[in-house]
Amino acid sequence: MTEVSESMLDRKTIEALARGKRCDMVRDMIEMSRIPSVNPAAGGPGEYKRTMWIAEKLKSWGVDYTIFEVPDERVEEGVRISLMVRFAGCEDREKTLWFIAHTDTVAPGDLSLWDTDPFDPVERDGCIYGLGVEDNSQAVLCSLYTILLMKEQELRPKCNVAFLFSADEETGSAYGLKDQVKRGIFGPRDEAIVPDAGCADGSFVEITEKSHCVMDFTVTGRQAHASMPQLGINACSVGMRFAVALEDMLKERFTLCDPLYDPPYSTFELTQKFSNVASSNIIPGTDRFIMDMRVLPQIKLAEVRAAVDELIAKFSYRYKVTITCAMNGADAPAATPEDAPVVRNLLESLREAGVEARCGGIGGGTCGAILRQIGIPSVVWSTIIELAHQPNEHVVIDNLVADTGIYLATVAKYC
Repeated sequence: MTEVSESMLDRKTIEALARGKRCDMVRDMIEMSRIPSVNPAAGGPGEYKRTMWIAEKLKSWGVDYTIFEVPDERVEEGVRISLMVRFAGCEDREKTLWFIAHTDTVAPGDLSLWDTDPFDPVERDGCIYGLGVEDNSQAVLCSLYTILLMKEQELRPKCNVAFLFSADEETGSAYGLKDQVKRGIFGPRDEAIVPDAGCADGSFVEITEKSHCVMDFTVTGRQAHASMPQLGINACSVGMRFAVALEDMLKERFTLCDPLYDPPYSTFELTQKFSNVASSNIIPGTDRFIMDMRVLPQIKLAEVRAAVDELIAKFSYRYKVTITCAMNGADAPAATPEDAPVVRNLLESLREAGVEARCGGIGGGTCGAILRQIGIPSVVWSTIIELAHQPNEHVVIDNLVADTGIYLATVAKYC
């Protein structure tokens, strides 16, 4: 077979190649999504078996791969694994275009809210329903079939093209992408496409994210019998008052808006409340809750922390409690420039497919932010209906086909 150049892969040819894989993609999406891949932080088995399914699929196609292992005693296998496929460039082997998808999922939540079994995907009305099919199995399948089409067409870009199926994205990527960064697999001239956010018509290309921060609060009072409240300090009562005051204060103080982002303002949301006492006749001596924050990058997280500490001091003095705050987060890295080659090439591929896309920012939480932290221009894009982490999550089959075509068209621009 003759090596294929970009000029030989016109839009109609690419679309026909992707359409030709439609039935296989549906079959493989259903088969792969039957393998539970819930992150162990949510009580699941992790990604090992699903990633090995990917490995077997690649092996059947004659595609070589590399597996990275990170020890994790929470999972049966004792390790979390990520998988990489790399095509060597024919001219420039110091630069790599990356496609990065993640293999873990969140837990399904309340099963009574699902119309189907989240672990037994079904095809219906042009969609596939199941846990994680949009987040992020769509990206996994599109990446796999881009690999297959590159091999079948003997597509040889000038630079390297690599695909990373990474673990642990849903809880911060310590067992996944952050480990791969430490291994030094990324180079200073690399670029990346992360198919993990977008919109229903594919017209949104994410080039920047807000700073993501989680604050874990513990209020400590004094436990007592509920019939003798004067002997205790009710940490639950104080904690609820403090949480509401905290949310109100942050939303009133940090009101800056930037239309580049969706939504255009910083968000401060109370998300988790933990059990305190085992009986209703006990005044709790401790109370714990968590707030998730997505802060516009113009606002430094140190400013937010200072405001939080002011309120902690006021409540501690007024209610005679101790309030501690464990903060986990980092200021967002600089945005990917709109004139970066990876942005231009993706926008051109979309334009050729009839999609006029715009660049913007989101609330954060993708692998794109990790890559930007180390200076790699990254875009986050996909054609999705934004049902991640929701009951009845589903993926539109036409999007599987179309996005595979966009991946392949973008790779061809590096030929």
